[in-house]
Amino acid sequence: MKRLLIILSSIFGLLLGGCQYNPSQRTAADAVHVQTDGLFEKLVAIRRDLHQHPEVAGDESRTSATIATHLRGMGLEVQTGQYGHSVIGILRGGHPGKTVAWRAELDALPGEFRDPARFRSQNPGVHHACGHDIHIAIALGIAEVLAKQRESLRGTVVFVFQSDEETFKGAKGLIDRGVFSSIIPDEIYGLHVTPLPVGQIVVRENEMFAYQRRVSIRLKKELSKADIVQLTKNVNSELSRSQIGAKPWEIQHISDPVLGLTSPRTAFQDYLIMDGTFDTRTENDELVLDFYLYETAASKLEGIISRVERVIDASGHNSQLVSVSYIQENPTVLNNAALTRSAIRTLQRHRGVDAVRPAFGQAPFFNDDFAYFQQKIPGVYFFLGGSNAEKGLIAMNHAPDFQVDEESIRVGVSSFSSLIIARLGTPDQAERE
Repeated sequence: MKRLLIILSSIFGLLLGGCQYNPSQRTAADAVHVQTDGLFEKLVAIRRDLHQHPEVAGDESRTSATIATHLRGMGLEVQTGQYGHSVIGILRGGHPGKTVAWRAELDALPGEFRDPARFRSQNPGVHHACGHDIHIAIALGIAEVLAKQRESLRGTVVFVFQSDEETFKGAKGLIDRGVFSSIIPDEIYGLHVTPLPVGQIVVRENEMFAYQRRVSIRLKKELSKADIVQLTKNVNSELSRSQIGAKPWEIQHISDPVLGLTSPRTAFQDYLIMDGTFDTRTENDELVLDFYLYETAASKLEGIISRVERVIDASGHNSQLVSVSYIQENPTVLNNAALTRSAIRTLQRHRGVDAVRPAFGQAPFFNDDFAYFQQKIPGVYFFLGGSNAEKGLIAMNHAPDFQVDEESIRVGVSSFSSLIIARLGTPDQAERE
């Protein structure tokens, strides 16, 4: 027995000797972590500079120049002039392979938002109250991490820094002007910072947001103010739908563990809500009533116009009706099912099962023109948590006192660099395949 133990010990020692960890031979995941940590303070400084100098859609010249300078410093090929102030960065790996795109947005919001940050906006009436400065910092971080590993990468990464997102024009503008005519991505990814807890990534197959529609009712001008008030109440009552006890219009609960998106009992599923206000005006001697609605089910959109017409008829105003129509029908973000499932698996391996959560509902009131990219290229759009209640930071988009925990930059860079590397693969994987 003693001799057997000696033999086994010798064999085990030989195996250990052949498998000793060499710190110089880090895995790609190890490298991503280390490089992200090394870049973090730099990316925070970039984010704060952008936050202090926000620019609205169509005016993002300084933002664009900042991005282009950083991308060129990493050795990426940089393209500008395709649409507005958009910037395209192209990173070519050391081996042939697929092409993956990552999108970030440039523009800030017009308006006076309370901003408690020390590095508050220096441009009166303009503020990054939607988090696009965070998105830019994350995208630049991903680009730099991947640039440091370019020799081992298979394929190409295209970074799309898009102008005019808040106006819902930029993505379509880039596509119409052939942004992907010479390099066609196989898949595209993007994210949006949200009031979810910092560090949390949330995603689902198919619709991330409710479908947004703007309806216009045109009537002859015979209605009194009282009739208008009653008609709008009737329309709201007829169209609105939600689960019993749910209040999907209370978007402040979107991160709530019981009512929020990540709960199977979420209030943000199976609803049609309206934004509560009608834009009432006179135009060409007609009374115009416009309003937004948010519907989770695509199959129910087609019948909405006829339902409004029936309400008008039942209210006794059919003789005054001129028309009912959609005047805005933006597409909604629609995640590719297979890519979403694959991304969830990859991110959960990278960050743990609890850090990447499925969404059980659809966010109301917001949307993203990333949807136009998804009409051309299979893609996935993620929600990234930016709130930290313990620090008093609530990342409620388009709201006063919007603040983001900058740790979300670290999470975003590390997580999505790893995702892109996994989607591209490595030369070793190519040999195994």
